[in-house]
Amino acid sequence: MSQACPSCGLAVAGGTEGCHRLFESIGLREYEDMRFARYHRIVVDVYAMQHPDRYGRSAKSFAAHLTGLCTWLENEAGAQSVNASVQRWLSGPSPVARPPLPPSYGALTIRELVEAEDLVRYGEVLSRWARATWDAYASLHATAHAWIATSLAQGSR
Repeated sequence: MSQACPSCGLAVAGGTEGCHRLFESIGLREYEDMRFARYHRIVVDVYAMQHPDRYGRSAKSFAAHLTGLCTWLENEAGAQSVNASVQRWLSGPSPVARPPLPPSYGALTIRELVEAEDLVRYGEVLSRWARATWDAYASLHATAHAWIATSLAQGSR
């Protein structure tokens, strides 16, 4: 019997745990087929932003995932460098507070990604899922940009 995941709304057997099993199945796919592994970080960031009560409890985790999502969508080529800068900035005493969450986390869920079996379709679905999630966080776009800018400025000192 399907239950809705209270975070992303996905109707799946097992509710929250069933949704998490789908997330784990993506990790297994990445492990078994390295062509999918290049997407690991963004898959984690999108899933975390759709499940912030589990993966964004701390302000630092929340900031890392929100900025990771932002960076991948806006500057995929520079994402690894920006993510490393954000991680350095977030190490040590917390420079951020977790902001209020939006009312929903996007209309697409991980189910669409699980169902995308070939690499091209997977990339397309991942882009749509990431964009839908990012759009749900529209109220925090300026916050993500400010955190990225601060991390880059501190990294250049």
